[in-house]
Amino acid sequence: MSLNLAEIGCMNGAMSDQLSPITKELPSARQRLLEAAFSEIHKHGFQGMRVDAILDKTSLTKGAFYHHFSSKQALGIAVVDELIHGKITDIWLDTLNDSSDPISAIQDAFEKSAECYGMDILMLGCPLNNLAQEMSPINEEFRLHINQIFHQWHLALVGVLQRGIKTGNIIGEIDPQSVATFILACVEGSIGLAKNERDLAPIIRTTDEIDRYLGTLRPRSPASSAKKYS
Repeated sequence: MSLNLAEIGCMNGAMSDQLSPITKELPSARQRLLEAAFSEIHKHGFQGMRVDAILDKTSLTKGAFYHHFSSKQALGIAVVDELIHGKITDIWLDTLNDSSDPISAIQDAFEKSAECYGMDILMLGCPLNNLAQEMSPINEEFRLHINQIFHQWHLALVGVLQRGIKTGNIIGEIDPQSVATFILACVEGSIGLAKNERDLAPIIRTTDEIDRYLGTLRPRSPASSAKKYS
């Protein structure tokens, strides 16, 4: 697995208000508010998000806003719980939970992440980790909701590693809890470095090294072991 994210087009429209190609219906007012808020938060952070900017972007009124959300914070929490959690679920949780081969599943999740975020990951970073850095030190409600997503992500990694050991897809001489923490930290850390450096190299190097590490977890065939000690 060698990701060249530079070859993946920008996915700036991932949360856009485009018409559905199937239903040809506009998203609901609530969904439009969520999508606009996600975009604003990803670009400016939660504290930099302005309700007026969201209303301008969606052409909705303050009455419509307060019909769906009691406050700016309620909107922000909904973005975390519904949109950001939804992205992590689609990219990572579903991919990991549906597999007993952790190596292939983790590689697939990296590919899905690149396809989902495209070059936005370079300029804007990971929306979940951005909010963790911004809001967890100052707002307990945000911290708890963000932590729940990280916890589920970690559990999904642990689960696929445990199933991989049980099915013989990876060696048993590892601690799934520690390996899951290592992979999760590598993913989020490399994105943070890339965002700060405005360079995809940290992500590419990290995914390559994780790939090499995962390769060492494959059980050696008897022939390979015999050759090693002959």
